[in-house]
Amino acid sequence: MIGKRRFGPLAAAGAGLAAAAVVAACGGGGGVGGGNSGDITVAKGGPASGSVLISNWPGYVDPGPDGTIAQFQQQSGVNTTYKDDVSDNNVFFNKLKPQLDQGSSGGRSLFVVTDWMAKRMYDLGYLQQINHADLPTVFQNILPQFEKSTEDPGRKYSIPWQGGQTGIWVDTAKAPEIHSVADLFNPKYKGKVTMLTEMTDTVPLVLQSEGINVSDATKDDWLAAIDKLKQARDSGQIRQFTGNEYTEDLTSGNIVAALGWSGDGSLISRDSVEWRRPTDGCDLFFDQAVIPVGAPNTPAAYAFLNFAYTPANAAKITDYVQYVTPVNGVRPILQKEDPQVANDPKIFPTEQEIAPCSGDPLPPGDEQDVADVEAAFQEVVSG
Repeated sequence: MIGKRRFGPLAAAGAGLAAAAVVAACGGGGGVGGGNSGDITVAKGGPASGSVLISNWPGYVDPGPDGTIAQFQQQSGVNTTYKDDVSDNNVFFNKLKPQLDQGSSGGRSLFVVTDWMAKRMYDLGYLQQINHADLPTVFQNILPQFEKSTEDPGRKYSIPWQGGQTGIWVDTAKAPEIHSVADLFNPKYKGKVTMLTEMTDTVPLVLQSEGINVSDATKDDWLAAIDKLKQARDSGQIRQFTGNEYTEDLTSGNIVAALGWSGDGSLISRDSVEWRRPTDGCDLFFDQAVIPVGAPNTPAAYAFLNFAYTPANAAKITDYVQYVTPVNGVRPILQKEDPQVANDPKIFPTEQEIAPCSGDPLPPGDEQDVADVEAAFQEVVSG
């Protein structure tokens, strides 16, 4: 998910994080946009029927016969195929781009990417606009701080799905002393740590570990942080750069720590692993549901979003995925049904807790400057 990344009732957490989170990402944020390159259509509504294909990040919906997908299919009559095949924004984009260039979505009627990637796709003409009239349940229940976003002020093309923080997953049985991003560069952990392939998650955290405020960072600061990552990769300090696959390395015991997203505990089958906010920084992100060009069943996409935004259904999703929800009414339900989740600061953070987090995750400068930094980071990830 990005670069896999704000909140309120969710109690008082909302206004400040909402502004920041909609520029961050399953990680990172910000957009490189250049005006829309195609004719934007409005996704058609109507009665939901037939079949629908949805793509999302791993661990982003509750599974099983009583889970969201099964219940939506049963109640709507829509034959629903759900793929958790988004593990990195750029990888997913590059896989889908040739089809989107031809006006095809690869059969998908809905998918979830981080807000900055949604903005990029919209600017390229790859997304349809949404008709608010076809999403009455969404706009009735969306928390006020999510009604607008920095990337999509009018909610023309994106609906918030889930959000969270980027930090460190630590195997406390093997490395209980790891609390900061700086700790991950300790030679003691050579070959036992991983970083994220999402530039807008990894680099801001490295910048903060160097004492640099991300909003004040220069292009040279970004390139210096990337060079530090390159040296750590070349020396073998960093085992690899990953998307959600870091959860597999933690489960198998291959690593002692990983940069990762706050709600991914359901994907890690190891009791000793816990998520920690780094003592030297933090990132915020929010992921967005979008309807691509060529989507074969837009009425079903609308129906699914309305279903997921019903507070009782959204509470089931939040209880399982343990990310920040954009749906009003979820926390009161969880306070009765699962108080531990309702009181988890990762899921319902206060504004004070998230105030220090990065909310300006792209390098400064024009499109060429951003492209230069992205190219340098991709060389490190793929080299």
